[in-house]
Amino acid sequence: MADKDLKKIIRQEYLKCAKDPAHFMKKYCFIQHPQRGRIQFGLYPFQEKSLHLFRDNPYSIILKSRQLGISTLTAGYSLWLMLFHKDKNVLCIATKQETARNMVTKVKFMYDNLPSWLQIKAEENNKLSLRLSNGSIIKATSASSDAGRSEAVSLLLIDEAAFIDNIGEIWASSQQTLATGGGAIVLSTPYGTGNWFHKTWVNAESGENQFLPIKLPWWVHPERNQEWRDSQDSLLGDPRLAAQECDCDFSTSGDIVFYSEWIEFIKESTIQDPMERRGADQNLWVWEAADYSREYMVVADVARGDGKDFSACHVMDIETNTQVAEYKGQLPPKEFGYFLTGLATEYNNAMLVVENANIGWAALDAIRERGYRNLYQSPKSDALTAESFLRVYEGNSEMVPGFTMSMKTRPLCINKFREFVGDKSVTIRSKRLLEEMKVFVWKNGRPEAQTGYNDDLVMSFGIGMFLRDTSLKFQQQSLDMARAALSGIKSNKSTQTGAFTGASRVANPYEVKIDGKTHDIKWLL
Repeated sequence: MADKDLKKIIRQEYLKCAKDPAHFMKKYCFIQHPQRGRIQFGLYPFQEKSLHLFRDNPYSIILKSRQLGISTLTAGYSLWLMLFHKDKNVLCIATKQETARNMVTKVKFMYDNLPSWLQIKAEENNKLSLRLSNGSIIKATSASSDAGRSEAVSLLLIDEAAFIDNIGEIWASSQQTLATGGGAIVLSTPYGTGNWFHKTWVNAESGENQFLPIKLPWWVHPERNQEWRDSQDSLLGDPRLAAQECDCDFSTSGDIVFYSEWIEFIKESTIQDPMERRGADQNLWVWEAADYSREYMVVADVARGDGKDFSACHVMDIETNTQVAEYKGQLPPKEFGYFLTGLATEYNNAMLVVENANIGWAALDAIRERGYRNLYQSPKSDALTAESFLRVYEGNSEMVPGFTMSMKTRPLCINKFREFVGDKSVTIRSKRLLEEMKVFVWKNGRPEAQTGYNDDLVMSFGIGMFLRDTSLKFQQQSLDMARAALSGIKSNKSTQTGAFTGASRVANPYEVKIDGKTHDIKWLL
């Protein structure tokens, strides 16, 4: 073939490649397949369609199944952008630098295997970057709040965005650099609800931001069928994880504390609008008025009242374990204490439980100032015994007002909450509480709200569930012990040891000595 003809063919091919990234990739790009080794990048139909969407839309967000080759596809698109455009700056961000570096590695492999007439001289070529002589460059970096802040980025690639804790800060810092005409491709499998990726995806679907939503579940891959999908449940060891990795299902993904089917059951069966909204801020929601034949518990979590978090409380019918009222607002701590006193008094002098950490003491002081008597107290130690809970009524130095949330009691509260929800043995009325439950997740083994959300209602409700199953049970054990002691006193005129250690008969048959102190326990009968 004459050189003139060859140059003409190359020129035509070059123009085709410059015009269509799919033509460029299918014909001239090679990738490293995990089983087949070095192969030509033959695009599947869904990949080619996605590629054209990248090209035609500056902002794309991709909700994807695992192992669809989308990271490789974005690497190929990045190389196309660098080769056929001058001074393009592509920045890859991932949870770890090694993950981001893999994107650059894919670009470099494709670049190294291009025919010479498509290659542009590389002026910088290392593990974290590839710079071409036309001024285009691709770089990799790990997720940090200032990633992309100091340079003008033409294309920002964020891989597995749902797994990056500070992705909101990264996106905010990169906005000024992208404002000069750049774009972004954000891709991830789902990882729970309420995080930046989930919110951005939801807003993209509703047309509330600039992102084009691209959803790629497992069945878009032409080599996969239902048999393959069924096998993933056993291979991944958990149907929930398989739904996350294969079905693009936000509701079953992430380290959620409350499973999606639990949330859905509550939403469909027990959530109700309140029959009454009270208070100056209308934030006291009431579903059932006080019934003076029933017993209630009021459980509260106190906030600073400065706008950063919320004070919250629930009124629970103890026997039926039903939520009958709820407050979530920003009353100052002392005013919240007065409010709780009035609410507990209204609900048949309910047992009033207030978390006593930090600012909680201001509310507790207000409650004691009003002389409220049915105030829950905690043992100073973490010993959860009938004897320790009986001391609630003794007023001795071994008890402290309020509920003490500790490293030991926090997981117990949440686990008991999960148990009641899972067993469908609690009735939750509030949609505010349900919304908090949706974004309540495990972070490094600790249950808490996702970044940017509150968990005040969840934590106070968890305390209530824990106390209903422990404190009230221990009180019943204390009643049984006291009755046994009184029975022994009545049946024996002489001084004797009762059910309590060191208990002895004194002048009043309804008094016992416990650890050297005299106590009237007639009220326990």
